[in-house]
Order: sequence, then C-alpha cells, then structure tokens
Amino acid sequence: MLEEHSKSSASVSSRAQSWLHQYGLILALLASSSLAYLWPEELVWDPFRLPTTGLRILVAMTMFCLGLVVHRSELRELKEHPLSVALGVAVQCTLMPALAWAVVIVLQLEGELAQGVILVGCVPGAMASNVLTMTAGGNVSYSVSLTTVATLISPLSVPVALAIISRLTNVAGEFSSAQLSPLEQSLVLLTTVVIPVVAGFLFKEWQPRLAKRMIALAPIVASIALLWIITSVVAGNRERLQQIELTLVVALLTINLMGYLGGFASALWAGLPSGMRKALALEVGMQNAGLGTFLAALLFGADSAAQIPTAAYTFGCMLTGTVLAVIWSRTLPSAVDALAASGSS
Repeated sequence: MLEEHSKSSASVSSRAQSWLHQYGLILALLASSSLAYLWPEELVWDPFRLPTTGLRILVAMTMFCLGLVVHRSELRELKEHPLSVALGVAVQCTLMPALAWAVVIVLQLEGELAQGVILVGCVPGAMASNVLTMTAGGNVSYSVSLTTVATLISPLSVPVALAIISRLTNVAGEFSSAQLSPLEQSLVLLTTVVIPVVAGFLFKEWQPRLAKRMIALAPIVASIALLWIITSVVAGNRERLQQIELTLVVALLTINLMGYLGGFASALWAGLPSGMRKALALEVGMQNAGLGTFLAALLFGADSAAQIPTAAYTFGCMLTGTVLAVIWSRTLPSAVDALAASGSS
C-alpha cells in the first residue's frame, strides 16, 4: 500500500514538473508583464523600466548563456549535414523577413508598429525553440545548430534584411532615419550577440568545472533576462498597450503560424526526417523577440512603440510553440510521416 502510494506521489510530482517545464515561462511572462502594467506610475521608483544600455546587457547575458549551454555534440548536425543546416538558416533568413514585408503591405501597417513587425521578421531564431524541439520529440542537435548559425551570422543577415525590406515598404523613410546605419547595426550585433555567444562557449571549454556550475543556472538567468526585457517594454508603453488593435495581433499571428508551416514544408520538400521537420518548423516560427526589442529601442529610441510588436511576439510564439510541441509529443507518427515512409519503401 505504501509502495503504491509512493509511486502515485512520484507520478504526480513528475507530471507537475513536466507541466511547469512546458508552461512555466508563459505563466511567468503573464505574471511579470501584468505586474509591470499595473505598477503605479506615481511611484518614484519603477523597477521594470530599463534604459537601452540595460536592455543591451540583458541581451548579452542571454547570448552568453546560449554559448554556455551549447555542447560540441549538439553541433554534430553542422558537421555531418551542413547542407541541411544551410537550408534551414536560409529558410529562416528569407521566409520570415518576406512574411513580415507581406503582412505590412497587406494590412497596411504604418509607423512604429510597422517597424516593430519588420524587426520581428528579421531577427534570428530564439533559444526557446531548442527546448520546445526537445518537448516535441524533434532533433535537438539540428535545432541547436540552426539557432547557433543564425545567431552568429546575424550581424550580416539582420542589417541586410532590414535594408532590403525598408526599400520595399512604406516605412523606408523611417528606417533610413534610424539612429544607426547598417554598418553600425552590424557592429552592435557583433558585440552584443556574437561575441557573448563565442565567449560563453570558450569559457565552458577553458573552465569546465566552473562552467558546469554555471550551466545549471544558465536557463534560469536567460529566462529572467527575457522576462525583464519584456516587462521593460510593458512599463514604458502602458498607455499605448491600451490602444493595440486587432490588426497587429493578426499580423503577428500570421507571421508566426506561416513561419511554422513554411519551415515544416521546406523540410518536407528537402526530404528531411520527422525530427528535423519539427525542429525547423519551431526554429523558423520562433524569433528572438528579446533581441528585436533591444534593436527597436536602439534604432528608434527607448520609448518607441516599435518595441510593442517584438514584445507581443514573445507571448504569441511561446504560446503557439508550446501548444504545437505538446501536440507533436502526444501524437503518433502523422499521416505525412506514413506517406513519406510508404513512398520510400
């Protein structure tokens, strides 16, 4: 009797831990953002609002954590299947900016909100996609390789994508008057994104004992940094958030869902196995909105409404990504997998 009770308690505890692992960040996002939104403005001290320098430090912290948690073994796809990694990165660097451009044109978005939507499409993939790929039963090694490569080339890919889209949309003038030139954007991304990632990876190689202790805290630190970035945007745009229209929600949801679909379809077209299809779908659809928020503040000012779409996208992609990963983790091989198997036999 006691043994059965012990097993039952362990099962409940395991399910609770699994539930918190899957939905904990979403709940934390809702709680912290609600607190930031409701914080009385008449108080002298606002713990949520950060200057651009503070946002830059938080982004660098998340990138350093990414470098810490990336293992050599997890980059094996980059060595064994470089064309698959190149395909995935190419899809993300072209499809997402194209979706952002199309949404801005079709929905006739203008001004700061259009700027934010474009930034959502141009930033690289998010580290959260690696965790959700694991939940979905996807190829984690492929996911980590995609995130790492897309992050490392961001000093080139992001300014180029922004420059191309700005010439094709009605926000060209506003992007051309941004506070940083494309070259300066590249330098900022190099120092804020690439160098911290490389530093975290090298630190783990040179100081394995100390890094082992830090790795356990890295996901927590990265999550707290992301939460603080988003709450800073909420705190700085309390009045603007009350005026968000359905059009913006539709725009961001369209980019997100079409990103998943485009990533999955591209992997299917390339003949990649099921695990890699899941990884690419999640990687493409989930953007590094924390980085996008920092870039919006850097390009257009700390109080710019361009940060609202990037912050809102974090909620959306975490929610839809988690739902998609849980569905994939609980379903049998899909009809697509069965058809692919029958076609190859």
